Amino acid sequence: MSPTDFARRQVTGRGLPLPGNDIDTDRIIPARFLKEVTFEGMGEHAFEDARKQNPEHPFNSPAYKGASVLVVGQNFGCGSSREHAPQALMRWGIRAIVGGSFGEIFFGNCVMLGIPCLVASQADLEWLQKAIGRAPQQPVTVDVEKQEVRFADRVIKATVPDGPRNQLVGGTWDSTAVLLEAGAAIEATAGKLPYVRGF
Repeated sequence: MSPTDFARRQVTGRGLPLPGNDIDTDRIIPARFLKEVTFEGMGEHAFEDARKQNPEHPFNSPAYKGASVLVVGQNFGCGSSREHAPQALMRWGIRAIVGGSFGEIFFGNCVMLGIPCLVASQADLEWLQKAIGRAPQQPVTVDVEKQEVRFADRVIKATVPDGPRNQLVGGTWDSTAVLLEAGAAIEATAGKLPYVRGF
């Protein structure tokens, strides 16, 4: 396998609009799930408390079952730095997120999982959320390479910083894959080190 096998040039799937700003990681995955030993069943607990409090929550809606592109507001993923939040979203089925802005650590954790987070204008986000609500079966394309989101006949400018964008497009977001690719070079270097050679 090479990093290109992990490239995230674009993601296409049905959309899920999640209105509201400042949705923090505690709302994405409640704190009681932080004690879980693995991330395996984390997806079923995404927004668990919010979904119980509000039966109309988008994550409860049959219309959005199987959606993979989450469209959010401003400052999504703010709050504590729990990796469980993007893990829960990924395991629920989310493969890309479009929003107004993101919590910095949440954004970094998403990149480490290969989940692109693109930033669009408030007006475009509002339009996209309403358009998805009217046509939830219509696919959304998040194009990381071109930095745009396409829905129906509309193209929305959506940006991602160059560093994360290059990692996603080049497939180097997966640090394990990068290490495995460099296996021969690592072995060659280790063979030259006297404190490794003797073992």
